[in-house]
Amino acid sequence: MSRDQRSRSRRPGPDSFRCRHCRLDVPATAPGTQHRNHCPSCLWSRHLDAVVAGDRAAACAGAMEPIAVTVRVDGEWALVHRCAGCAAVNVNRIAGDDNPLALMRLAVQPLAHPPFPLDALGRI
Repeated sequence: MSRDQRSRSRRPGPDSFRCRHCRLDVPATAPGTQHRNHCPSCLWSRHLDAVVAGDRAAACAGAMEPIAVTVRVDGEWALVHRCAGCAAVNVNRIAGDDNPLALMRLAVQPLAHPPFPLDALGRI
């Protein structure tokens, strides 16, 4: 088997995509969402949607770094992504199979790296 044949056989099919960050083959469907747009392992995404989730109209197609989590009014968690190509920021709901450790690591990041010295809290 040639190298080209091997690489073709490892490409994800129409029902999956390969994460640009960790290279995991990711199923296109996910529990809890209709438009999977991020890797459940590393939480990175690709800039595909321009205006509405699932429209796949973004021209950039850059890698989108998970930079935060947010909690919606109904208590649902969502990922905040920033595009490395054009700096666009998008908020996307988490999926049922997302890595809980990666989500928690992202959620506590502001507490681990506060924007001020912690000893300043004692002076307030």
